[in-house]
Amino acid sequence: METATKNPITVSAVINAPIAKVWNSWNEPAHITQWCQASPDWHAPYAENDLRKDGKFKTTMAAKDGSFSFDFGGVYSEVEPHQLIAYAMEDGRKVKIVFEDLGISTKVTETFDPEDTNPIEMQQGGWQAILDNFKKYTEQL
Repeated sequence: METATKNPITVSAVINAPIAKVWNSWNEPAHITQWCQASPDWHAPYAENDLRKDGKFKTTMAAKDGSFSFDFGGVYSEVEPHQLIAYAMEDGRKVKIVFEDLGISTKVTETFDPEDTNPIEMQQGGWQAILDNFKKYTEQL
């Protein structure tokens, strides 16, 4: 089955922090390296982010035991501060992140095209785990 025919996957979380704090935590490389992993045995030792239309980003995700690492990156197609980020990953899949200002909290919703290698449930679980890590990190800042 081609990726284009698969339904996008959505994950979301409400972060108990104002939109400006959530936006900064999501986009600043010094913060990204603190939350961008799906489990405690992984980490993100490197991140770069040129947050603008046609800007590029890259985050290195690595097993803490050094057994495996990969770069996750893409190019932004749309950036609306404190509202929306859209990008294409290096493999062409699309991602859209909506930031909804709820006053003292912020809802973050990510919608992404699935890849063909792993089961949908695994992909959704992995992205949700990273988003949950982001929530925990940002709320403790």
